[in-house]
Amino acid sequence: MANNMILEKLEGVKQRFVEVGELLTRQEVLVDMDRYISLNKEYKSLQPIIEAYEKYKLTLENISSTKELLATEKDEEMREMAKSELETLNQKLPEMEEEIKLLLIPADPEDEKDAIVEIRAGTGGDEASIFAGDLFRMYTKFFEQKGWKAEVNRYSEGTAGGFKEIVLRVAGEGVYGTMKYESGVHRVQRVPQTETQGRIHTSAASVVVLPEADEFDIEIKNEDIRKDTYCSSGPGGQSVNTTYSAIRLTHVPTGIVVTCQDEKSQLKNYEKALKELRTRLYNLEYQKYLDDVSHKRKTMVSTGDRSAKIRTYNYPQGRMTDHRINLTMYNLPSILDGNIQEIIDKLQMAENAERLKENTI
Repeated sequence: MANNMILEKLEGVKQRFVEVGELLTRQEVLVDMDRYISLNKEYKSLQPIIEAYEKYKLTLENISSTKELLATEKDEEMREMAKSELETLNQKLPEMEEEIKLLLIPADPEDEKDAIVEIRAGTGGDEASIFAGDLFRMYTKFFEQKGWKAEVNRYSEGTAGGFKEIVLRVAGEGVYGTMKYESGVHRVQRVPQTETQGRIHTSAASVVVLPEADEFDIEIKNEDIRKDTYCSSGPGGQSVNTTYSAIRLTHVPTGIVVTCQDEKSQLKNYEKALKELRTRLYNLEYQKYLDDVSHKRKTMVSTGDRSAKIRTYNYPQGRMTDHRINLTMYNLPSILDGNIQEIIDKLQMAENAERLKENTI
């Protein structure tokens, strides 16, 4: 990619950056909340590109001035210093250009959103529920490392431990952009707690990660929602409280049903259920994009495809294998303790390589 082509594209980005900055100060934008939020997001997304542009332009200017110095300088010591400087600057360019290429590829606008994470036991009976609980613990530890806040919306416990299903909302910086790589089927190979003869079994749990929709993403009409209340229940159907604090929301046009019973307050349960309902409706449309992306990129799995196996956790060998990028690591206890950032980093690197192929600048 020629320097002038990069500069031409970056100049266009800078013009838009300045334009958006000016628009954000206008009164007609300040009173239009939808437009203000959209422009503010765009402004923030352009900032890293502008920073890279300034560094790149400065490097090119330094290369030019160093070459001029070499053409006129007679002192040998100064010439050697200039040659060394020029070599260092020229070595920086390719790396800077690769970074700029990635930055110029349109980012998924959903990446900065919070997320709804659903973990559900699959094949394997009680062992699958126990494994779903292990995944929940792994993610909870990871969220703590990232400084993210996780709130459980609802759960259904397994008869021998773990969960048949657990749904939680995760809030923080860039949650969906990180957690989206976890969508798919997670398989475990180990001797179950319920196994008496020491045989290794294979069980599975599915993980679905959805970008949380906010109020400006989708509008839900009150008349389209049926609201039911009931008593929260604990393990074995035991009543947790005698007030009707649990909420069930049914979106009549689509038939989508969402429940929340985690809070003692009916109002708080309603708010959490409404957020999840909004997210699930929003993702009916977003699903079309995910389906398209999942066909192009091996790192991404459509959230509608619950059969796509992405990872195997082998306890006897202490091994984790991510099948999308043929990554094998032999630090399973550490991974299950929430140390999954290295896996996600490698998946992001693989996706970036795929995106570069899709978007030749």
